[in-house]
Amino acid sequence: MHIGSISRPRRIVAAALGALALVTGSLFASTVGADSATAATNGPCDTYASAGTSCVAAYSSTRALYSSYNGPLYQVQRASDGATTNVGLLAAGGTANAATQDAFCSGTSCTILKIYDQSANHNDLTVAGAGDAGPANHAADAGALPVTVAGHKAYGVFMPQQVAYRISSTAAKGTARGASPESMYEVASGTNVNHGCCSDFGNVETQSKDTGKGHMDALNLSMLNGKGSAGRGPWVQADLENGVYEGKTAINTANTGNSSKFVTALLKNDGVANFALKGGNAQTGSLSKWYEGALPTDRDGDGQGYTPMKLEGSIVLGAGGDNSNRGTQSFFEGVMTSGYSTDAADNAVQANVVAQNYQGVSTGGGPGAAITGVGGKCVDVAGDDLGGNTAVVQLYDCKALAADQHWLGSVYGAHTLSTLGRCLDVNGNATANGTHVELYDCNGAGGQQWIVQPDGSIKNPQSGRCLDVPSGNTANGTALQIYDCNGNAAQRFVAAVPITTIGGKCVDVAGNDLQQNGQQVQVFDCQTLLTDEQTTDQQWAYNAGDGTIRTLGRCLDVDGNATANGSHLELYACNGVGGQQWTLQANGSVRNPQSGRCLDVPSGNTANGTALQLYDCNGQAPQAFSFN
Repeated sequence: MHIGSISRPRRIVAAALGALALVTGSLFASTVGADSATAATNGPCDTYASAGTSCVAAYSSTRALYSSYNGPLYQVQRASDGATTNVGLLAAGGTANAATQDAFCSGTSCTILKIYDQSANHNDLTVAGAGDAGPANHAADAGALPVTVAGHKAYGVFMPQQVAYRISSTAAKGTARGASPESMYEVASGTNVNHGCCSDFGNVETQSKDTGKGHMDALNLSMLNGKGSAGRGPWVQADLENGVYEGKTAINTANTGNSSKFVTALLKNDGVANFALKGGNAQTGSLSKWYEGALPTDRDGDGQGYTPMKLEGSIVLGAGGDNSNRGTQSFFEGVMTSGYSTDAADNAVQANVVAQNYQGVSTGGGPGAAITGVGGKCVDVAGDDLGGNTAVVQLYDCKALAADQHWLGSVYGAHTLSTLGRCLDVNGNATANGTHVELYDCNGAGGQQWIVQPDGSIKNPQSGRCLDVPSGNTANGTALQIYDCNGNAAQRFVAAVPITTIGGKCVDVAGNDLQQNGQQVQVFDCQTLLTDEQTTDQQWAYNAGDGTIRTLGRCLDVDGNATANGSHLELYACNGVGGQQWTLQANGSVRNPQSGRCLDVPSGNTANGTALQLYDCNGQAPQAFSFN
């Protein structure tokens, strides 16, 4: 993702911005340039108001959304002493004063406690509490997502799983209720997405409960509904409660997705019969209309549908209406309006967004985990989270929020390693020593098959060779290759992949990606395709150096550090005890040296939820595990 000797340079969008300024004329003035701290002639909410669909809520951590707004954008809290301060603007109608945050948080860290509504309704968002479908949320790390907007430093809102905001249980002011029409847009990341439910923005239930179809009308930019969809995603979708829709149906092949670093996503709903979805690159170009037509109908025979809508009027950012909080996103700005906006207003707002010239080295990570190699460097894709076909795969300094340093194992097919919707691939499907590896569309070829070995090497079975750092060179930009497997440090990597066992089941953590000590480790159906559930707790990284097997930032652990037959396995904070040490055996067993016993599926029971245990090593199928 990084600019270096073999990375492609970042393209300048000034020409495109000039063309947009000519098209939109009086709608806005470009904010790029020496005077970019001052207001645009019209902000998005000014444009919507002029079109008769005024903003009822407007949020941004980066800029004013009205030309006259000069209040706070968000509130941060300092870790060192619990003090708080508001982050405002450089000028009325302008961009965030990031220096306020930088000075206040210097020498410590800060979180975002509140996101202010810029409209007169004061529908301010605070950290969301627990709901029917998820535990209480955490505040976002205020410094996690630096960007520039209109040439000035600002911070986005980085929202991994279990980070979300919501207005209190009392309904918000001015928002659509019942079958009233509304519209909304957001600028979010097209690379920091997953297929967990549901990192939404929009109109939700007054309480954090699922009260039925049509009680939500919210934007969702994610990999939900991925299987069978067109393109690689993510898709701009509508979460209408008890269903996330790309169009009238959950899958709409006309909706080909928006994967740019910054995405403008738009939803509008007349509340009675029709809705529309649009998406575009927030850095350049216009919006694509992915769908406009009838609302979904009853698809499961329960007698409930979406015509008319039954909106309750509260607002959420980062979770579903029932606090389903396993999704992830990066948020920069978004509004909700009264009424069904015109296409002309939507187009003008997109032009205004593009004119802000959003830029950022990364837009917030994404699903998966880093693959680390020699020198502690990470496996990375050349370029700035672009991930195009034939992009060079290389070593680079690890960056926590680099989307192209987050890899998933076996999601796009067994034995694959993928990032940004494409697979780690041997150039030309070749097998010779020294052949470079690249990123390419997942196609099931032999050059895209990779299996983690007991010594930490990653073997390509087609060639019989291993992923290799040439001469162990740790310089940033060193292109990776395949080479004869030799067990040297230059071929040892730590990669997160599924662990499969008897019956084709996967080693899994009970619950939905719960990062909690004591969670049971069990067998469960493998989640190898993009579905409506997250797969993070089926992605395990074996570290041959310290003998640990990790997921969700914790270690595979023997409950109570016990050694007896039948001792159960759990997830626990890594602490170096003997019950967290494992060695991979040639016969596929996973041995715990402290006890001398092996990881075991009791009686070979393949029922979902069967808890794993320790047992005398016997070489049988219930003790055979594959890191693939």
